[in-house]
Amino acid sequence: MSDSPKRDLVVIGLLGTMLDRGTGPNRWEAWRPTVALCQHEDLLVSRLELLSPARYSTLSQTICRDIASISPETTVRCHAVEFQDPWDFEEVYGALHDFVRN
Repeated sequence: MSDSPKRDLVVIGLLGTMLDRGTGPNRWEAWRPTVALCQHEDLLVSRLELLSPARYSTLSQTICRDIASISPETTVRCHAVEFQDPWDFEEVYGALHDFVRN
């Protein structure tokens, strides 16, 4: 057993607009990566900074509510981040860098 102090785990994640989606009770039957991240018993996420395009605010709010229901100790903060081309990794990494610096 270690005497080291407990450290808070902060995760910066991107909403999966395809894999994280789902409505109604059936959404719990599908694997949704953002929700699954907070379902691990041996990995306690203290805070999740969730980045998503503004047009997916309804989906990101659903994800926030679902995480609150399965991991009440996790604080989820939603942030609108826009990408012209999500496959342009230079643009995406630049936006992530700007987010982290701010």
